[in-house]
Amino acid sequence: MNELASKKWAKALIELAQEDESLDKENVLSDLKFVAQTISESDELKSMVNNPSISVEEKQIVISKLFQEKINTIVYNFLFALNLKKRLNLVSEITKEFEKELDFLKNIVRIDITSAIDLNDERKTDIRNRVADKLQKDVKVNWSVDSNIIAGLIFNINDTVVDNSIKHKLDNLCANIIKV
Repeated sequence: MNELASKKWAKALIELAQEDESLDKENVLSDLKFVAQTISESDELKSMVNNPSISVEEKQIVISKLFQEKINTIVYNFLFALNLKKRLNLVSEITKEFEKELDFLKNIVRIDITSAIDLNDERKTDIRNRVADKLQKDVKVNWSVDSNIIAGLIFNINDTVVDNSIKHKLDNLCANIIKV
C-alpha cells in the first residue's frame, strides 16, 4: 500500500516539476533527499512525522521552521500537501520513487554489478559501455566485490538478476546432477 502511494506521489511531483521548464529536477531531488535525511537522522522528528495524534497544524509549523527557507518552493508546497493528506511518513519512499521517475525521463538505468575481484577502471568502463549499448540507456553502476562467486559477474537491473558467476553455474550443474 505504501509503495503504491509513494509511486503516485512521486509521479505527481515529477509531473508538477515538468510543468516548470526553468526548474532543475535534480534540485528537486536534492531537496527531497535533504528532507528525507533530516527526518531519518532525528528520532524526535521521525516520531513527530509518524505520530497521528500530532495535528496537521503542529506538523506544518515544524515543517515550516525546518524547511521553508532551505528548499525549493515546489518541494515545500509538496511537503505541505503530504502533511495535509497525512502522508509525511512516506517522504523517504517518495524520494526513491522520484529518483526512479527522473532516471526514466533522462533515459538512465541504475545497475548493481558484483564481481569476484576488484576490477580496474578500464575494465569497469568497458563493461558499463557494453551494458549501455545493449540497453540503449545511460548506465549508472554501483560496483561491489564478492569473492564467493569465484569468477564472472552478477548484474542486478531493476530487481532482475542476471547471474553469470561460476558459483551460479556450478550450483546449477550440481542441481542437475542430483536430479539424474
